[in-house]
Amino acid sequence: MEIRVLKYFLAVVREMSISKAAEALHITQPTLSRQIMDLEKELGAQLIVRSSKRLSLTSDGMRLKKRAEEIISLADKTKAEFSSADRPVGGDVYIGGGETDAMRMLVRIAAKLHEEYPDVHYHIYSGDSDDITDKLDKGLFDFGVFVEPADVSKYEYIRLPAVDRWGILMRADSPLAAKEYIEPKDLRSLPLIVSRQSLTSRDIPKWIGCDFDDLNIIATYNLLYNASLMADEGLGYVLCLDKIIRTNEKKTLTFRPLKSEMSVHLDVVWKKHQVFSQAAELFLKRLQEQFNEKK
Repeated sequence: MEIRVLKYFLAVVREMSISKAAEALHITQPTLSRQIMDLEKELGAQLIVRSSKRLSLTSDGMRLKKRAEEIISLADKTKAEFSSADRPVGGDVYIGGGETDAMRMLVRIAAKLHEEYPDVHYHIYSGDSDDITDKLDKGLFDFGVFVEPADVSKYEYIRLPAVDRWGILMRADSPLAAKEYIEPKDLRSLPLIVSRQSLTSRDIPKWIGCDFDDLNIIATYNLLYNASLMADEGLGYVLCLDKIIRTNEKKTLTFRPLKSEMSVHLDVVWKKHQVFSQAAELFLKRLQEQFNEKK
């Protein structure tokens, strides 16, 4: 399977038209059609459903799309690492993490490094723990930021000197906004909006005193900004970490912490025996200098 052919396949997916994809790739339509058919034959699976109006992907086609994007991304990353090896310090650093204010610590390091090494570039990806772990394990990220509890046994890691608090993001005119803290009894009848990652936590149900199934969860979210829109429109109350949504700038929302010791630590992780690019190696060195409590 050639990377060139995978790029052809993704062009067809993007355009959903053989003719338009061929035009974008500057090749003939028969050549592109033959390449796609050869790819299907090689994989032993139909990837595209062809019709007179529009193409569509089969389930195998959807799976290949995801894999092809990962393969090409990793190939481009590898090529960039080698092309920058003989130049002054430069290259790309790829970081994935959940939404947390602790990312600011990494951004500060990046900002200081950029002053010294302007040819180092940073690519930040936000996602949930499963997504970050998947891309980190495949080599698409150099570093990941995990919110505990997280399994870091297969990684090298540094615990950040930061603690995030759980609480409720709500409209500022909510009756609960008058409280200093949110208690377990407050949550049991609320229309809650929770992250998909928090649904796997055991600490929150233990603190509330009941399972998530017993709560009135009306929506889930992946990224908190979208959840904040739900809260702003009065759909419900968002169970989340503090300092991600700046409530001092958005006057209609406010955050109240849970009345407990429910806080979480954060770790910067990377694969054991990872071979870093020049830029990522430099970033790691600065991380270790800044946070020397390596576990």
